[in-house]
Amino acid sequence: MTAPTTPETPLIAEDLLLLLFDPRSGTIAGENTLFYTLAGAVLTELALDGNVTIDGKPGLTGPRVSAVAGSPPADPLLRERWEPLVEKPRGAQTFLAEVGPRLREPVLDRLVERGHVGREKRKALGFIPTTALSDGGTPRRAELVAAVRPVLADGAEPDPRTAVLAALLSASGSLPVLHRDIPWSGAVHTRGKELEQGDWGASAAGEAVTRTTVAVATASAAVAIAAVQNS
Repeated sequence: MTAPTTPETPLIAEDLLLLLFDPRSGTIAGENTLFYTLAGAVLTELALDGNVTIDGKPGLTGPRVSAVAGSPPADPLLRERWEPLVEKPRGAQTFLAEVGPRLREPVLDRLVERGHVGREKRKALGFIPTTALSDGGTPRRAELVAAVRPVLADGAEPDPRTAVLAALLSASGSLPVLHRDIPWSGAVHTRGKELEQGDWGASAAGEAVTRTTVAVATASAAVAIAAVQNS
């Protein structure tokens, strides 16, 4: 049986994980809350693509996330996370908790398949199985950093996808760790929080719904991440 091929267009979650990956050390920033960060990327992409609606009204488990009937995602990874919403809407926090723990490996698998990240099986102490990650040698991560850095460091106005990536990086709490790629400062912190709230700059009025959608989805992820970090 032939293994399924990775879709041509990368998911927001893929690009986000690649940004969080440090090719110099082979580590991923924010591992302890990574499942919420990636789940936030999935929720945002589903909303931006019109596969789900997010009720902005707060509830016990966050805004209500509902599937848009007859609008399944084309990407199988997104579709698998969308299908349970067809049966029953979830609060955003519930959705993030349900899908997050099962995202790291399939998203990382895609980065390896695309050649952006290398993965090697090793043994620690001679007998404990471990996996080492390394730079895959493609220009993709450098391109993403080049797009996100001016948005955060210089206040450049982003396109929607770059805004989502920058907002989720901020929500993840990992920006200080990424200082070698995006110089950390109080201004970067402030800009990140603005992006989380949907403040991208003097964007066209037609993007207002997009900005609001991103803000609600990112805020849901930020609340979950902060709860873990402060526990």
